[in-house]
Amino acid sequence: MRHASGLSQEELAHRAGLNRNYVGLLERAANSPTLDTVERLAEELVVDPARFFDKAGEQ
Repeated sequence: MRHASGLSQEELAHRAGLNRNYVGLLERAANSPTLDTVERLAEELVVDPARFFDKAGEQ
């Protein structure tokens, strides 16, 4: 979803108020986000937070 939005990890992290390294860990499934983090990322990616849990929505 981040790639489709044309955002770098750094830009997405900045917009969502997160650390860039943390965004990378989330993308590699090396860390699990809180619901608050899911909401913040979804807001910046302009997607429904449920898309993060939809296997068919994986990019």
